[in-house]
Amino acid sequence: RVTLLELMLEKVSEKNPVNTEEMKAFMSHADFFASCFQEKCEAVLKLTSSAGAEDEEALVTIRLLDVLCEMTSNNGQLEHLQALPGLLETAIDTLRLTHLAGKQAVNIFTATHAMTGQEEISHPAVGFKSHLIRLIGNLCYKNKENQNKV
Repeated sequence: RVTLLELMLEKVSEKNPVNTEEMKAFMSHADFFASCFQEKCEAVLKLTSSAGAEDEEALVTIRLLDVLCEMTSNNGQLEHLQALPGLLETAIDTLRLTHLAGKQAVNIFTATHAMTGQEEISHPAVGFKSHLIRLIGNLCYKNKENQNKV
């Protein structure tokens, strides 16, 4: 699943213009990815409790967030994703929970807390909070209703 999401991430981040058929496919994929993210977003929080464990559901959720961030960076898909019910609320709630989890245990979600000395950042959850903030920002871009929710 992670590999498939990485391939999707490459496809949606291409700068080539897409035709209407591809755009329809992206829209249906966006709905599916958003619903999967909403269902599984709390799986990432499990990474704080088991040090060093790489839960597959958490890795899938991290990749789902990456794909959603990239999709909301595309104007063609942005309006569709902005209108999805519950996606913005889920992103905000997940951001709050990761912030709390980072305060209660070793904060694996931000690069500043994950670095010790000159060691390389290798934990898959590093940057998760910044990607949540990017998604929230993209969902609020030129959308007064979502801005008011935040």
